[in-house]
Amino acid sequence: MGFNQGNDLKKVTGGRKRPYRKPRKREIGGYSVETKLSDKEMRIVERVYGGNVKVRLKYATFANVYNPKTKQYSKARILGVVETPANSELARRGIIIKGAIIATELGKAKVVSRPSQEGIVNAILIEEQKPPK
Repeated sequence: MGFNQGNDLKKVTGGRKRPYRKPRKREIGGYSVETKLSDKEMRIVERVYGGNVKVRLKYATFANVYNPKTKQYSKARILGVVETPANSELARRGIIIKGAIIATELGKAKVVSRPSQEGIVNAILIEEQKPPK
């Protein structure tokens, strides 16, 4: 089941606002996919407006982590969601969104991609893990 995301662009000059037509198929949106931390990766391929394809990440295991010191990317396992500045409830539930701070094998990293829109987790390393002594 979807819901209408269309914008009624008819100008109202006072009085009661009433719909002048029914929602169109192209205006119907869908529920957002919440990317959760899991031991397996799962992607959803969805057809969107204009016949385009959108890849949504349902479950995430790995992240592409960029190290600004060495200027290199590396694939690292996600250990957990540390915090989410947008909503602390999302961090408690283990949901990964843009701006979330995640704990990886390399250290803490900030997510810079939109996993539920782009189908991948890209992050920038902000705090390196100290090697065990």
